[in-house]
Amino acid sequence: MVKQLLAVALLALASSAFAADDAALVSLVQRHVEAQRTFDQATLKAITAENYAEISPLGEVDGRDKMLSFYAPDQKRAAPQVQVDEPLVRVQGDSAVIYARLTYTMGTGETARTMAMRAGYVAQLRDGKWLLVSAQYTGIRPPKN
Repeated sequence: MVKQLLAVALLALASSAFAADDAALVSLVQRHVEAQRTFDQATLKAITAENYAEISPLGEVDGRDKMLSFYAPDQKRAAPQVQVDEPLVRVQGDSAVIYARLTYTMGTGETARTMAMRAGYVAQLRDGKWLLVSAQYTGIRPPKN
């Protein structure tokens, strides 16, 4: 009986640790998306690994330096609102894969348009901190009318 209670307690503890990692990783993705939207180059640099690479919706591969240069202050322009939802997190040791839907809204009211992408991120735990090491973006086709 004591062994069973101990096993249940350890399982509960492990589950809460996984839930904390999941929440931290979803938060990391949300910070990344918001930093892109606001051209916050300092945050992007802080939350991406030096060997970060991303694949754009057009299939281009950009290293961290190229990505950061895109978000330089002199490049800043108006950006649409972005909603991050449908997160799916898979943690394996000190690595994680995070998938999410990114929904972009341009304009307001009756003229508002939306488009969505599915984003896949890979993160690694380095010195106790999750960092993004890659991202890949794939457009989601709008529903047929």
